[in-house]
Amino acid sequence: MTTGTPPRRRPPAGDPAQPAPPRGRPRSETARRAILDAAAELLLTHGLTTVSMDTVAEHAGVSKATIYRWWPTKETLALDALYTEWATTPARTRDTGTLRGDLLALLRPWTRRVGSRPYARIIAALITQAHTDPAFATEYHQRFVEPRRDQARAIFHRAIARDEIPPDTNIEVAIDLLYGPLYHRLLHRHAPLNDRFTTDLIDMALRGIQRAPHDAIADAQPKTT
Repeated sequence: MTTGTPPRRRPPAGDPAQPAPPRGRPRSETARRAILDAAAELLLTHGLTTVSMDTVAEHAGVSKATIYRWWPTKETLALDALYTEWATTPARTRDTGTLRGDLLALLRPWTRRVGSRPYARIIAALITQAHTDPAFATEYHQRFVEPRRDQARAIFHRAIARDEIPPDTNIEVAIDLLYGPLYHRLLHRHAPLNDRFTTDLIDMALRGIQRAPHDAIADAQPKTT
């Protein structure tokens, strides 16, 4: 009688000893991250007009076809690269308990980040493209402008819920009051964009935003003697 190695038992379906096949496409996510990192570095070093998809592909170690799988143009790639860069800034829409604290937590880390490297020239190029290409303008607003405004909207809605500002506050105008001066200094560089300016800006804007409308109307009335 001969003996041999018994046949290996095939684990039943669902056997925990049998490793599950990997899900998702980790290689694709790794490639996507490499593309965004390479694009951000090249944009900051050379500017949007100089950077090409070929250069990004070479630095990321991927093919051009891989890039075009996610981004049809270098401008849309630049949008995502820039937003991903800024997403690493530790700004949160966390509830600090006050409108002023929430705005400081949102805006000061951002101003430090944009002042640390030449982001202004990338933004200027993207704005120019948005003014000349309606399709790109839609992408620019949806993928770059609105996500940041949504963060600020959440902060102002919390302030209304806390009775810090009037319920009829025009939130869109309030956001413009804050971001307008920040981008003005970022793009024109006529004065420093730093923590001091950001704090002064928030404090000055809040003096108007936190006042009840009837107070402002009363102050505007001519004084009688």
